[in-house]
Amino acid sequence: MKNIKYLLSKFKEYKLYGLAFMLVLLNSCNYLDVVPDNTPTINHAFKNRYEALGFLYGCYSFLPNVNQIADNPAILGWDEAWYIEPTLGPSTRLWHIALGNQGTNTPLANYWASQQYGGGGVLQGGKPLWTAIRDCNLFIENIDKPFDLPENERIRWIAEAKFLKAYFHFFMFRMYGPIPVVDENLSLEAKGKEVQVYRAPVDEVVEYISKLFDEAAKDLPDAIEEIATDLGRVTKPIALAMKAQVLTYAASPLFNGSETESPSFSLIDDRGVELFPQSYDANKWQKAADALKEAIDAAHVGGHALFDFSTAYPAYAKGLSTETILAMQVRGAVTERWNSEIVWGSSTPNTNNIQYPNLPLFYDTYTGNGNFSKNYAPTLKMVETFYSKNGVPIDEDKEWQDVNPYEIQKATDNDRAYIQSGFETIKLHFNREARFYGSIIFDGGTFYGNGRLSSDNINNTNNYMWTISTKASQLTGLLTPEKYPCTGYLCKKVINIGTTVTTSSVAIYNYAFPIIRLADLYLMYSEALNETMSEPNGEVFDYIDKVRNRTGLEGVVASWAKYAIDGKKNKPLSKEGMRDIIQQERMIELSFEGVRYWDVRRWKLSDKYWNTTIMGLNAKGTKTEDFYRLTELYKTKFEKKDYFWPIKQSELLNNRSLVQNPGWISE
Repeated sequence: MKNIKYLLSKFKEYKLYGLAFMLVLLNSCNYLDVVPDNTPTINHAFKNRYEALGFLYGCYSFLPNVNQIADNPAILGWDEAWYIEPTLGPSTRLWHIALGNQGTNTPLANYWASQQYGGGGVLQGGKPLWTAIRDCNLFIENIDKPFDLPENERIRWIAEAKFLKAYFHFFMFRMYGPIPVVDENLSLEAKGKEVQVYRAPVDEVVEYISKLFDEAAKDLPDAIEEIATDLGRVTKPIALAMKAQVLTYAASPLFNGSETESPSFSLIDDRGVELFPQSYDANKWQKAADALKEAIDAAHVGGHALFDFSTAYPAYAKGLSTETILAMQVRGAVTERWNSEIVWGSSTPNTNNIQYPNLPLFYDTYTGNGNFSKNYAPTLKMVETFYSKNGVPIDEDKEWQDVNPYEIQKATDNDRAYIQSGFETIKLHFNREARFYGSIIFDGGTFYGNGRLSSDNINNTNNYMWTISTKASQLTGLLTPEKYPCTGYLCKKVINIGTTVTTSSVAIYNYAFPIIRLADLYLMYSEALNETMSEPNGEVFDYIDKVRNRTGLEGVVASWAKYAIDGKKNKPLSKEGMRDIIQQERMIELSFEGVRYWDVRRWKLSDKYWNTTIMGLNAKGTKTEDFYRLTELYKTKFEKKDYFWPIKQSELLNNRSLVQNPGWISE
C-alpha cells in the first residue's frame, strides 16, 4: 500500500477512470491488507463504508481479463487468427487449445481449479472463479455491518455483488456446461457429504443465473452518472444484456436438446440426475427474444446507440471520404474508449496485449521494443468470411462467379481509398464490404490513423494514408521468425486511431475492450426472433439491417434480391436461410472480439468450422506471385468433447460428487 498516495497524485494526470483505477490498486494490495497485522477478519473488512467498498472492488477484481490474449481463450483459442512460436509479446499458451493440447491434468484457461496459467504467470492471482463467488456471498452476507453506509448505496452494492455472482456462474457455465450453483457459502463446520457439491442440471443453472441478473437489474442505475469515479461498474442495461445472453445460450442447439437428432450430450451423476436437456424446447427462444428486447430497450434508455464515427469525430470526418468513415464504423465501435455502443467493457482499459501484436510496420527503420511483434495473424477463412461490397457472401454474389479470388490484379486510382494505387495484390482484396477494410490489414492496403487523421487518399491525391506491408521480407526482424504475421494478414479492427508508432517507440491508446455491445444485442435479437417463427418477419430484418446499414450495406432482403446468384435470391425469406445469414453477420460484425468462439460452439457447428486446415498466404514469399501462394499452416481437429472444458483431475478426486465432462478421461 506504500505507493497509493503517489498513485492518487497521478490520478488526474493520467485521467484514469474510477473502477479501473481501483483495480490497478487491487492488483498489488488485497483489500484485507488495510487492516492491522494479524487481524484480517470479516469484521474489519466491513467495519465502515470505505473498507466495504474495498471488498466490493475486490469482487470486481476477479473479472476475467477478456482484454488479454494470454487470459481469454476466445481470442487465440481457435481459428480466427493463427500464431507462431517461438514468440515475443503475449503468451501463446492458450493458442495450444487450438493446437489440440487441452487436457485434464493441467487444463488450459482453467477457471475452475486453483491453477490458472497465463502469460508469464498465473491468471487471476491463482484464484478460481469459485473463490470469486465465495467472496460475493461474503459481501452480501456482511454488507449490513458498516455503520456509515447509506441505505441507497447498500442496495446498489448488493445488486452489484449479485450481478458479479451471476456473471461468474455464467462464465463457468459457458465453459463447463452444468456447474454447481453456489447461492450461499458453506459453513465453516461443514464436512463430509456437505462439501461434496454436485453439478446442477443445465436448466437449473440457467434459471438461477437469469433470476440473479433480474434481481440485480432492479437496483442498478440506468447509466453511470459519476463518470470520474464509477466507469466500469455495472448498470441495469449490463445486467439485462447478460441475462439475455445466458437465455440465448440456453435456447441454442448446444444446450437445448435437438429438433431433428438425438441430444448432443448425456451426463448422469451418481444421484441418477441427467445434467443436460434431452428434448428440444422451442419456448426457450421466445424467452430469449423477450429478454433481448428488454435489454435493448434498457440500453436505449441508458443512452446506448450504435457508434457513428462522424458524430464521435466531427472535425476529422469533414476531411474524410465516405469510404474511410464506413471502414471506421466497426473499428471505432470496438476501440473508441467508452463509446455509446459499448454496453459493457473490460473494467481495466488495458489493450496493450491486443494492439501490440497487430500493429503493422509503419517505419522500416523501427528500433523499439520486442512487444511490437506483428504476429497475430487472421486466417484466410476469416478474410473470406467478409461480404462483397454488395453485402452478400462472395460465393453467393453473382458478380464474383467468374472471379478467381487469388488472381493478381493491379489497383487503379479508383481503388485508392483501400488499396495503394498501382499496387499488385489479389482480387480477394478488391470490392469487399467496408467492414473488411476496417478489420483486416493486408499487403498494400491503406491504414487510417497513426497520426494521419485529417485526410485520406480520396481527399488527398498524394497517398496521404499509410500503406502497409505484411510481407515477412519487409518487416524488421525477419531473422527472428516471431516478428511477422504467418498468414500474411494482421487485424486492424482492434487498433485505436490514437495509437501511434514512431521510428523508436509505440504509444498505445488504451480502451475498454467490449464484453457486449449494442450490435451484439441487435443480432442476437434478430436470431432469437427468427427461431420463434416459421419464416422471418420485418422485425427480424430490421435489427440485422440496423447493423448493416451503418457500414453502408443495404438490407438483407434487397441485397440478396439484387446481387445473389439464382437459387439464393430468396434466401432471407426462409427461417433456415435467415439463420445462415444471421450467423455469418455475427461472425463478420463481431469478429476478433472473442464472440465467434462461443457462437460457433452454441450453434453446435464446430465440426463444420473447425475440422479444417488453417490456411494463409506464403508470408515469407518475396516475389508477388510467391507471396500470394496459398499455404497450409495446420490441420485442426475438433472432437465432440471439445465443446466443454475438462474439469481438472485433482478436483474430481477432491470432490467425488462431481462427474467429468463427456469424452474427457484422466491423462
